[in-house]
Amino acid sequence: NMSTFKRKRGGPGPGDKKSKKVKFVADVSEPPAETNQEKTNEVTIPPPVSMGKWTNKERVLIFSSRGINFRTRHLMQDLRNLMPHSKADTKMDRKDKLFVVNEVCEIKNCNKCLFFEAKKKQDLYLWVSNSPHGPSAKFLVQNIHTLAELKMTGNCLKGSRPLLSFDPKFDSEPHYGLLKELFTQTFSTPRYHPKSQPFVDHVFTFTIADNRIWFRNYQIIEEDASLVEIGPRFVLNLIKIFQGSFGGPTLYENPDFQSPNMHRRQIRLAAAAKVREKQMVKELQKMKKAEANVAVDKDVTADVFLTPAEEKPVHIQTEAPEPKVVKKNKHKAFKRQRMQMARR
Repeated sequence: NMSTFKRKRGGPGPGDKKSKKVKFVADVSEPPAETNQEKTNEVTIPPPVSMGKWTNKERVLIFSSRGINFRTRHLMQDLRNLMPHSKADTKMDRKDKLFVVNEVCEIKNCNKCLFFEAKKKQDLYLWVSNSPHGPSAKFLVQNIHTLAELKMTGNCLKGSRPLLSFDPKFDSEPHYGLLKELFTQTFSTPRYHPKSQPFVDHVFTFTIADNRIWFRNYQIIEEDASLVEIGPRFVLNLIKIFQGSFGGPTLYENPDFQSPNMHRRQIRLAAAAKVREKQMVKELQKMKKAEANVAVDKDVTADVFLTPAEEKPVHIQTEAPEPKVVKKNKHKAFKRQRMQMARR
């Protein structure tokens, strides 16, 4: 058993970063050890991790515009819980320009910003910005799943520092490299932050697939180092990268990006084309039925069995025909005689 230490008045406090030397106390039943062994029993305990100096003063402002739905609100709250170096603010009015966000960051003493912008109550855009000098990136957020879903069975300590795992494709192209640096400075919890915990028990993964960035959060299980998803999860579709914060010259524009308005328009056009095709099929069926109901006056195949008759010379009658002579039967009895014969 290790001996316990009590801090005396005027001695070193818990905030000191000096290491301690601890001696092992031998049991009473055992014989006393030699003086040379006492030196070997001393163990040096390193200073606590949380007692270091907080030098990286990164602060992230996470807030949104008006008009967001409940799913976006829960996503913002999940990110605030996962990032102890984040700050919150009230929703920004739609009439305000995006440059006002830089002033809000300055008031809140934040140098990074995650701004959720809602449009048409159905489209969600995310601005990741380095305030106030830039750069900044605009994304379309898709497939949002929050921490409250039952499929997310993982769990982690609140305020613990995460590992950041990036896809190897982030090092292949320059705009992905810029986004990697921006995500690293924004999502990584600064070391020795007062609200953070000195544990590493979860990992943020950024994967590139289908020209989109897929965000996942996994718990690291200590027993076998397997991963269990915690949440939240969402997909970022890159639109543009600007040189300044919320504006400025365009550094990169995604050629594969399709606006949600155009996507919905194509869906409507495809549905309208299907309806027109069904109407044309119905009209063709009606025309075929009308043709089938027409009565055929003359049988076309009846002339096959007709044989032409022999031609006879035309006889022209010039004289009137002779009157016919009606011959009476003299032996025929009269009607009265026939009736008398019948009575007999």
